[in-house]
Amino acid sequence: MRIRATVAAVSGALALSALAVPAAQAGDHSAANLHKPTSGAEVFGTAAKGSSKAAAATRAATAEPVISKVVVNGGKDIVLGTTAAKTISVSVTASHASGVVDAYADLWHGTDPSSENTIDGAILPNEDAAKCTKVNATTSTCKLTFTVYPRYDLYKNSLAGTWHVSAGALAGNATDIAYTDFYSTARVQRLSKLTVNAAPEPVKKGGTITITGKLSRANWETFKYQGYTGQSVKLQFRKKTSSTYTTIKTIKTNSTGNLKTTSKATVDGYWRYSFAGTSTTPAVTTAGDFVDVK
Repeated sequence: MRIRATVAAVSGALALSALAVPAAQAGDHSAANLHKPTSGAEVFGTAAKGSSKAAAATRAATAEPVISKVVVNGGKDIVLGTTAAKTISVSVTASHASGVVDAYADLWHGTDPSSENTIDGAILPNEDAAKCTKVNATTSTCKLTFTVYPRYDLYKNSLAGTWHVSAGALAGNATDIAYTDFYSTARVQRLSKLTVNAAPEPVKKGGTITITGKLSRANWETFKYQGYTGQSVKLQFRKKTSSTYTTIKTIKTNSTGNLKTTSKATVDGYWRYSFAGTSTTPAVTTAGDFVDVK
């Protein structure tokens, strides 16, 4: 990770705090890493070039790179369960008169990344440098990968939701840089699961079908799946001869995430539950459970 080479450049306050609460090292996932770069100089190692008057004059005379697009995980939410790590990619598109030779991105959670008191999560890139592909003489799209570990990077449930996305770019002249800790946002979510069971099977026409199920989601603190309480879930049905589901009713999960309702048996068909999702938990829909009506 690029941060390994730049941690020494953090402020004295952060350096002291790092001694008190060691950050995870490369390949070490025993503790969450709450330290990240907060400037382009830290990321690209160009602080020395900007210290001279000549370099400052050069930087003032030229524009910094323009970051036009950052795409996190292909534009999809980042969803993790309780154990399996997930590797995602982030692409940064930027332009400069001299071209773009490197880029940076990270994800962080909190309000101010410069203090450990206001940041409680950071996901850093696997590579020390991005892989850049030229779009044209002035523009490149650069890609980085990130491996997210639910038991370490996502060590508490409150980390589900909106994260900040930092982005930076290094111009072809190796002097001009662009960097911001607030380029955009991305959502990190707790994986959801949903079950359904329609019974009895078969059932007499006009009889009562009982449809049960459970909505649960990953608990990053206990490493188990926990019932998602008080959530609206749609009960849907499609006839055996149809390909379209129709919503019959909407019910809510109980205190343990369980679902239970009844419906009248009229024709053969498939029953399912569908959950629309929330900001912290993705949408999920069960497969249909077939009931034969005699």
